[in-house]
Amino acid sequence: MNIVIDIRSLTEKKRTGVGEYTYELLDSLFHIDKENNYFLFYNSFKDVETFLPNWSQENVHFVATKFPNKIFNLLLLLKIFKLDKLVQKKSTKKLDKIDYWFSPNINFINLSKEIKHILTIHDLSFEFLPNCFSKKMLLWHKLIDPKFLAHNAHFVFTPSHNTKHDLVDIYHLNPNAVRVLYPGISKSFLQNINNDFDRKKLQKKYDLPEKFIFFLGTLEPRKNILSLIEAYFKSNFINKKIHLVIAGNRGWKYDKIIKKIDETRGVNYIGYVDAEDKPSLYKMSEIFVYPSLYEGFGFPVLEAVQSDLPVVTSNRSSLPEISDTGIYFINPHNILELKAALLEAFNNKDKKNYKYKDNKFSWDKTAQEFLEILAK
Repeated sequence: MNIVIDIRSLTEKKRTGVGEYTYELLDSLFHIDKENNYFLFYNSFKDVETFLPNWSQENVHFVATKFPNKIFNLLLLLKIFKLDKLVQKKSTKKLDKIDYWFSPNINFINLSKEIKHILTIHDLSFEFLPNCFSKKMLLWHKLIDPKFLAHNAHFVFTPSHNTKHDLVDIYHLNPNAVRVLYPGISKSFLQNINNDFDRKKLQKKYDLPEKFIFFLGTLEPRKNILSLIEAYFKSNFINKKIHLVIAGNRGWKYDKIIKKIDETRGVNYIGYVDAEDKPSLYKMSEIFVYPSLYEGFGFPVLEAVQSDLPVVTSNRSSLPEISDTGIYFINPHNILELKAALLEAFNNKDKKNYKYKDNKFSWDKTAQEFLEILAK
């Protein structure tokens, strides 16, 4: 088969969750599949080759265009050209027929009618929580029209049963046209999780306190960080010299979050964390907390339980699908419940066995299921 994959999410230096999903799935695909031909399409006016993965398999071919992104998206929106025809024209390897076009996330696209389009929709947070998004982001979603994309796809992948349920319920998709494909946990994360690390070096690098509760995620309203800070403050952890460390990129509508961090004693914001440091930071922390209002999956929660760490997280959306081992589920809208769970998790962290044994989240398994679905 000739499979075209849209890798526009891999053209940034710092990968988002969608970028990580795309990279890990494709890396496993190319590791196990030597028969199908993969054509990886991306567009960027800037030189982004240094950011792209160094895949050199004989059946993997990169296809690039160099339009300014805003112009490129506008041309697709106005249906000036078919993206599949452009890829066929630009490919250095002969590509007479495209069997599947795979989009690992929603984006501007315009394909010929005969192309079988496979689409991953990670979540519908923009439908449920529009107030958590900027006007620019809501306009972006409106122009892309995820509902139209979903109804015109050959089938849709979701990372959780919750997202599948939402697509069926909100977009009225046929349940048989939606396939749940659980993601895995990064192979580099698993390789590093049992490695020794220099604690003092990391403390210096990120200006970390001796003991801390850990949050990792983009600074944006949906992550419910303001409620987390309030619950931390009410718990009086600072009197025990337990800090709250918040890590992650600044996303959008984060001004109130930064202001609250600056005003609250014991709360440290350390910004973006290098991927190779994440396993060590989980191991250094006392507990992990992730009171998100809505998640399509929730990679940080999986990473935390994989690190055998007590976790406090929301009982909403997909998060209960990850595990029930060592997890304290809370109503994210109830600050007192969040406070109580933080205290209980901290007080019992040395009394319970948090060994995580579930192996259902494996990228090799995900890639194999992906191939089996396409082969049917």
